[in-house]
Amino acid sequence: MEKAEKLLTVAEAAKFLALRPGTIRAWCYQRRLGRVRVGRRAVRIPASEVRRIIREGSELPTKPTP
Repeated sequence: MEKAEKLLTVAEAAKFLALRPGTIRAWCYQRRLGRVRVGRRAVRIPASEVRRIIREGSELPTKPTP
């Protein structure tokens, strides 16, 4: 049997990445951060996605710089 990956709430992912929940939601909407739908509106962030952002040292901008 495969071990299920830990899923984080938007608030938990934001806390780990020291970002605001709105930024996490924006990254999900822009598909810069993977997510899993767990309901009609609810999403969860796989822990592997949070680790990927930390590993890359990504500071993914929410708005393009001119």
